[in-house]
Amino acid sequence: MSYKQHLININSTIKHCLKSLGEVGIDTILFVVNENSQLIGCVTDGDIRRGLLRNITIEDSVSKVLNPKPKFLREECYDIKDLKKLRNKNYKLIPILDKNDVIKKVINFRSILSYLPVDVVIMAGGLGSRLKPLTDNTPKPLLKIGSKSIIDYNIDRLIKFGIDDFWITVNYLGDQIKDHFKKRKLRNIKINFVDEDSPLGTLGAVSKINNFKHNYILVINSDVLTNLNYENFFQDFKEKNAEMSVVSIPYDVKIPYAVMETKNNEVFSFLEKPTYTYYSNGGIYLIKKSILNKIPKNKFYNATDFMSLLLKEKLKLISYPIRNYWTDIGKHDDYAKAKVDFKSLNFNNLEEENI
Repeated sequence: MSYKQHLININSTIKHCLKSLGEVGIDTILFVVNENSQLIGCVTDGDIRRGLLRNITIEDSVSKVLNPKPKFLREECYDIKDLKKLRNKNYKLIPILDKNDVIKKVINFRSILSYLPVDVVIMAGGLGSRLKPLTDNTPKPLLKIGSKSIIDYNIDRLIKFGIDDFWITVNYLGDQIKDHFKKRKLRNIKINFVDEDSPLGTLGAVSKINNFKHNYILVINSDVLTNLNYENFFQDFKEKNAEMSVVSIPYDVKIPYAVMETKNNEVFSFLEKPTYTYYSNGGIYLIKKSILNKIPKNKFYNATDFMSLLLKEKLKLISYPIRNYWTDIGKHDDYAKAKVDFKSLNFNNLEEENI
C-alpha cells in the first residue's frame, strides 16, 4: 500500500473522507494536506463521529473535523528517543515531513519497528575463495541458508528498521547479484549497485558513492549474519557523538590454571582460573558521512585502515559490543554452523523482540 492512500486534501468532504477511511484497512487514520502536500492535520473515525454529534454533515469539509495537532517526525532532524516515545504510546502511523512540512513518507509500525536515517552499503564484491567450490559459480552473498540467500537476511532485517536506501558493491559474479534483486522487486526500497573494477577492500568502494541521501552511513560485510538491534546501535552512536562505531564481538578466553600477576618477580595478584574477554571486529560500521572524504578514491582500502587513520587524527572511534547472534560466513565450518543455527533463530520475526 502506498502511503499516499493515507493522505486527503483539505478541500475534501467528510463523505469522501469516510470512503477513504474504509479503504485503508485497520489503520483508520488520514493525514490532511493542502495542495502542496503540506501537513495540516489528521482525521479518524472518532473525529468524524464527534463532528456528527455537533450537527456537522457528511457534505461538510473535512477541515471541520480534523485534529490540527497531528504527531509527526521531521526527516533527518528527529531524535530516536522521540520515535520510541511515539511507538511506546502505540501510535502506528507517523508522517515524515521535510523542512517545508511536506509529507515525504508515512511509516507504519505494524510493518517496521524503527525508522533509521541511514544509507546502507553492503560489501558484496569478494571472491569467497575459502568457500570454494561452492562459490565457483555462485557469489557468496547468494549462498542459501534455508530458503533464502545470505544477503537477503541482511536486507530484510535492515528493512524492518525502516531503512530504504541501499548500496551494494559488486565485483565477482556481480551480474548474478544484480539479477537476483531485479527478480525480488522490493517495493518502496531503493537499491543501487556500485561496480568494483578491481578489488577495493572492505571499505574502498565507499569512495565511489557521491550521492548518499543521509548523514549516517552503515557499512556491513555481506557474509555477516546477525540479529543485531540496529536501532540500539544507532542510538548509542548518536548519544556518544562518535565519528565511527564498530560492532565488536566478545571472545572469552578461559585460562585453565591459576594466574599470578607479578612485578620484578614479586606476586601482587593471584587469580584462580580467570576468564579474559577480548573484542574483535564484527564487520559492521556506522560512520558520519562528513568524514568519508578521508577514504582514498578508487584504491584498495580496508575498514581497519580507516580506523587507524581516525585514531591517528584523534577522531572519536567507539566500539559497540554485542551479545546478539553473529557469525562471519567465511569458511565451510562457518557456513555449516549458520545453517544449523538458522533452524533455531528467526532473524526477521522482529515482532517477538523487545525493542
